[in-house]
Amino acid sequence: MKIFKKICKFLLLIRDVNILSSLNISRISKGKLLIGKNSYINFRKTAKIDVVSGIFMFNAKWFHNEPFSSFFYLGNNAKVIVENGFRIYSGSRVYINDNALLKLGGGYINNNLNLSCFERIEIGNNVVISENVCIRDSDNHDILNISHEKTKPIIIGNHVWIGMNVTILKGVHIGDGAIIAAGAVVTSNVPEKSIVAGVPAKVITRNIEWQ
Repeated sequence: MKIFKKICKFLLLIRDVNILSSLNISRISKGKLLIGKNSYINFRKTAKIDVVSGIFMFNAKWFHNEPFSSFFYLGNNAKVIVENGFRIYSGSRVYINDNALLKLGGGYINNNLNLSCFERIEIGNNVVISENVCIRDSDNHDILNISHEKTKPIIIGNHVWIGMNVTILKGVHIGDGAIIAAGAVVTSNVPEKSIVAGVPAKVITRNIEWQ
């Protein structure tokens, strides 16, 4: 009876969602998962979402009558871990590919996120990410005659503020308390409590505090 009630409760949460492959309730182990209206989801059977505490809201809305949709893909053995509650707003495209891990601490990502995870992306606590941000941990293509790693994890620390139209590429580690200015393309590590800006992003100010 308890399992039946849990399944019924979850089905109420995903009303008006376009399910492109079947959901397995056992893959949502703890916490709460809420999926907003006009969402397209495709989860493989071996994928898993673990909401440790709080609520993970995908395709959240600023206004109840927003028409914008979002797409969420979890590949084979892909995993999402949400530690302290997280919101991803409408217009987003999130791809967690086969065997990849997306780890979310606490915070939110505003509209029109484009996130592609091929190995590992980690986002810390109290993180604020603005509109039209692209985060991807892989080049997806080899460059002939040049030795390089095609895919490298991305780690975004705690209390990080990422501005509009920012691109964060493979192998980047953003330190705690950093600010990424609007329009920046981040290709290398960002020191903690610093502001970076430009293409490619460079440090313009150090030892900052924001709230």
